[in-house]
Amino acid sequence: MARWDPGTEERLTKAALELYREHGYDSVTVTRIAERAGITRRSYFRYFPDKREVLFAGSERLPAAAADAVLAADRSAPPLTAALDGIARAGARLTSYVDVGHATERRAVIDSSAELQERERTKLASVATAVSDALGRRGVDPGRADLVARIATVAFRSAFAQWIDARGELDFASCFSTVVTTLRETVVADIECGD
Repeated sequence: MARWDPGTEERLTKAALELYREHGYDSVTVTRIAERAGITRRSYFRYFPDKREVLFAGSERLPAAAADAVLAADRSAPPLTAALDGIARAGARLTSYVDVGHATERRAVIDSSAELQERERTKLASVATAVSDALGRRGVDPGRADLVARIATVAFRSAFAQWIDARGELDFASCFSTVVTTLRETVVADIECGD
């Protein structure tokens, strides 16, 4: 087998998901994942630093993609619109590469482990930071940029969950549009109640 076989990362991810489903995340070792994927334990570490990161492969690219999309948004757009538009584009790009079945299995494994849930929150926090930084580069003051980025990231998370729940019946853009509509209706209703 070649040292950097292009299919190895996918085999490792598949093997890890299978083992996590069969035995639970805490009971699975790197060695078992590597063996199931047909490589050595040592080779495993050429792809991932630990057994947790096999579930988050590629997620390190999401913050930069989200930031780039926010920076590319219409310059005249208000901060929340720019952030939501950027996150919507980044999410659509992400879901075009992700198999919904894989995402469903991955979510089930993450939901079963406090450690993995914490890693997922860390990943989303890095997206929020990247969006906030992009808004800052657009001239938005730091406090507002941080708040807007957090709102946009929560919208992304909710839309991604809806996309998974729809199991391929809806595209990410439709799910995101539904979330943004709900967000706007909620804010307007709360403002009207406060008057």
